[in-house]
Amino acid sequence: MPTAFLCDFDGTISPSDIGAAFVRNFSPGRDAERAALLERWRSGRLGSREITEAECALMRTSRSDALAFTRRFDLDPWFAPFVAEALDRGDQVMVVSEGFDFYVNDQLARHGLERLPVAANHIRFAGDRVIPEFPFSDPECASCGNCKAAHVRRYRALGERTVLVGDGLSDRCGARAAEVVLARAGSDLEGWCRAASIPCTPFTSFAEVAALARVTPTARRVAGG
Repeated sequence: MPTAFLCDFDGTISPSDIGAAFVRNFSPGRDAERAALLERWRSGRLGSREITEAECALMRTSRSDALAFTRRFDLDPWFAPFVAEALDRGDQVMVVSEGFDFYVNDQLARHGLERLPVAANHIRFAGDRVIPEFPFSDPECASCGNCKAAHVRRYRALGERTVLVGDGLSDRCGARAAEVVLARAGSDLEGWCRAASIPCTPFTSFAEVAALARVTPTARRVAGG
C-alpha cells in the first residue's frame, strides 16, 4: 500500500517558522496585540483562520519586501532527498500549510521542488496591505483556514496510508485524522499529542523521517506505542 506523507511547512519542512517571523517583522510595535492573539489561539478561543485574519490586519508590506525577507530562511537540508526517495518508491508527498503560499512556493522552487502539490493560505498584496484568502477552507471545519484533516481524508479515500508530519498546534486536525503522526521533537504538536493520547513519533530532521519511511510497518508500530 502506498503512503501519503502530508507535511507541514513552517517549523517542519522549514525548521524556522517563516510565517511567524513574517508577521513579527511587518507588524512592528504591535507586540502586545500579537501576544494577546496568540494566547487566545493557544487556549482554543480563537481559530487558525481568525488569528491569520487578525495578524494580517496588523501588517504593512509589499510583495517584493515580503519575499526579500522570507528568502532569508531555508528548508531542512534533508527534505529534498526525502522527497526524491519517497517518490521513487511510489509514495506521495504533499505540503499542507496554514502559512502563505507566496513563500512556501518560492522556497520549494528554490530547491527544485515546485512540482510538489501544495495547499496553503493565500495572500493578496494590495498596496501595503496584506489580505489573507483561504482557497482550501473546509466547510466541515470552523477553525482552520486550511484544514489538514480534509487532505488526510482525501488520501485515505484513495486507499493510501496517511502520515502527518508536523510540529505545531495548526496540525491538530490532521493529527486526529492521520494513521501515523510524526512530530518534531520537543514541538507543540508532540506535547499536544501526548496530552491528547494520540500516538506520535518524534523526529529531529527529515533524515529520520526518511529512515522511518523505509520501514513503514515498523514506523506504524512505533507510532502506535
